[in-house]
Amino acid sequence: MNLRTLLLILTVAAIAALAAFNWVPLTTPGPVSLGVTTIDAPLGLLILGLTMLLTVFFVAYVLMLQGSVLLETRRHTKEMLAQRDLADKAEASRFTEMKTFLQVQGRHSHEALMERLETMESRLMARANETDNSTAAYVGQVENQLRMPPRMVE
Repeated sequence: MNLRTLLLILTVAAIAALAAFNWVPLTTPGPVSLGVTTIDAPLGLLILGLTMLLTVFFVAYVLMLQGSVLLETRRHTKEMLAQRDLADKAEASRFTEMKTFLQVQGRHSHEALMERLETMESRLMARANETDNSTAAYVGQVENQLRMPPRMVE
């Protein structure tokens, strides 16, 4: 219980206690001026009745205000949930786009790598063929020199 509620309860209890202890003076009729006329009525009961009427209106106003706050909170909560759903859908969409982008990039990288490997393979095969031809030529020269009769040195 907070301080405001406790203070309100104590005030109502004090008014009730004063009314109970002073019931006879409150109910004693006396002249009451209404501005344009004067009537004979118990002034204490009139003031007590107006205080109770004011209390009823105050409680009704507080309840109405609290109800409108609750309705506003409910509407705000629904809006927040709708915004959260939109944000989740947007995030899922971004993840899907990123996945597609990464797949395309991976495919391009793989194709570029395969193309480069093919180029290197063809160059390596050409180089191997050149090396084989050179080796065959050298072996042929050596065979020719070995088959020739030795020359005499003069």
